[in-house]
Amino acid sequence: MAADVPQEGSQRPTPADADVKIEKMRAYLRSHGRSYLEDPNISSVGIGYKVKDGKRTEKLCLQFTVKSKRGDDKLEALGTTSIPKTIQMDDWEAPTDVLQREYHASYKLVALEQKSDRKQRRDTLVPGISVSHPAGTAGTLGAIVYDQHTGQACMLSNWHVLNTPRGKIGDPVVQPGPYDDNRVTLNRAGKLVRSHLGLAGDCAIASIENRGFDPTVMELDARPLRLGRPELGDLVVKSGRTTGVTYGRVRRIETTVKIDYGEGDLQDLQHIGGFEIGPAEDRPADQRQISGGGDSGSIWLIAGDDGTATDVMVGLHFAGEGNNDPDDHAIACYAHSVCEKLEIALAPPVAPARAEEAVEAAGYDPEFLGYELAAPTLSRAGDAVSLNGSCLLPYTHFSVCLSKERRMAHFVAWNIDGGKIKCLSRNGLEFTYDARIPERYQVGDEMYADNRLDRGHLARRADLCWGSRREAMKANRDSFYFTNITPQHQSFNQSQRHGLWGLLENAIFEDVEVEGLRVSAMAGPVFKDRDLEYRGLKVPSEFWKLVAYVDSEDNRAKVKAYVLTQDDLLNDIEALQLDPFRLYQISIAELERRLGLDFGDTRDLDAFVPESVREGVAEGAAPRAVREVLCREDLL
Repeated sequence: MAADVPQEGSQRPTPADADVKIEKMRAYLRSHGRSYLEDPNISSVGIGYKVKDGKRTEKLCLQFTVKSKRGDDKLEALGTTSIPKTIQMDDWEAPTDVLQREYHASYKLVALEQKSDRKQRRDTLVPGISVSHPAGTAGTLGAIVYDQHTGQACMLSNWHVLNTPRGKIGDPVVQPGPYDDNRVTLNRAGKLVRSHLGLAGDCAIASIENRGFDPTVMELDARPLRLGRPELGDLVVKSGRTTGVTYGRVRRIETTVKIDYGEGDLQDLQHIGGFEIGPAEDRPADQRQISGGGDSGSIWLIAGDDGTATDVMVGLHFAGEGNNDPDDHAIACYAHSVCEKLEIALAPPVAPARAEEAVEAAGYDPEFLGYELAAPTLSRAGDAVSLNGSCLLPYTHFSVCLSKERRMAHFVAWNIDGGKIKCLSRNGLEFTYDARIPERYQVGDEMYADNRLDRGHLARRADLCWGSRREAMKANRDSFYFTNITPQHQSFNQSQRHGLWGLLENAIFEDVEVEGLRVSAMAGPVFKDRDLEYRGLKVPSEFWKLVAYVDSEDNRAKVKAYVLTQDDLLNDIEALQLDPFRLYQISIAELERRLGLDFGDTRDLDAFVPESVREGVAEGAAPRAVREVLCREDLL
């Protein structure tokens, strides 16, 4: 924000060593500041410029305020001691300053006033108007903010405005406050969501119910969009329920003030952190009062040299002197502390779906492993659903070749970066149609209702969730498109040779030194004319998977293919839909024959070595291109 300003209105920059001194004092106050407030006469302590003969000097100091400023001989009667003229900090003696000043929460109203627009019920809530807990009086709606958990718009004000010592989370919040309109039942505007009273601030948020809202601060034509840290001499402006638009200069920073909230079960005296604001001599407030009762909850924005409010929010007003002092001062919580403590933001969060859309769905990368591993081609290209001239539908980290006739994938090809995997929950994710292609080519929820069919992922969800968090979230959601799903009987998912089918990728990562922890995979159903028809759709009983990687041990690219089926591939016995599923490793050439796919040069990388002699194979006959996988060791 603005530079360190020693004289009112001056724009002279801070001396070179000022920042060093401020940091030393800031560190000192963090460790020792609260202990000074145990003195009953001390009302606050912070960092400011020493005042001499009523005028500020250029000397930085630790500045104390006291309820009563008396000579040393009379301090004992007050139960207090004198404040030393200097305090040693490493190699520097910091001067001190003592001012007579006492603060009160800015919500104590003393007289009825003419009702302004700020004190009337408004169907569209705007910052700067009256608001309160029904048990309170009236404070100020400071800003429209957004709950980081739900994304919902909320009202921001003080703890002592929206919560009060008598309130609790979930209580109603009214607009205007009861002091301005006692029809609290009719004036409900939301409910208390979160609140805090302590060093981080006097702050709370409430939901907005049955009202519209406009984040533009009343009479300032500005809305807070950025958070800033105030510096000594900054010109700031606020818009409050009682005193309206007023300007001030930041007089002290890193200030801890002792406030008597005076009711309820809470300890009466509370220590609140923040900064102090004094009058701006070049922009005096009416009757020189920069705040008054009912201004609690106003936000302080940085103002430009011409007085125009910026979008930089630095503070949340919560207290003032309250004694009509012509040198009136106010106290505000730090805006960044308030936002952190209440878990709020000044702008609505980007909806997860929209944030994910910012990640380009580039699809399967054939060069992912450092050599080309192209997706297979169909013998019946006309059976593939086309998008933008391609039969591969791109998603985040995977692509789908979708059959028009069977309404499910011929195959899915995907990439796995094991070193960048993110553990993301599937909670809240729903299976959905891909709006880019006609629904008539997709199998939806109607297939899975009231039966024992599972929605089976072809590309495993866990395989796809890698990259930046946004990228992984997008892939997580993309995995739930029906185009990546096939109907699978529960026994398929539950048997799987003790999980070997689903753990193929894991087994490779764990048992092989995979170069770069990078794997490419492909999978799909084996379409057969004799597949069982159910609800107008043929349900596959056999699935295949291909896994490719570079083995760091010999630096060779390796590709392995597997089939999970009810058929006995060794003895050519067809399944009767009653046999248990069996897992086989299979040669790519044999896989091509069964699928009607062309894997091209991938055949040359096949790691399958057929056994020349196997029980049941006649001597001199060609070795079988399959072998049964019975345990984890057989996978590799």
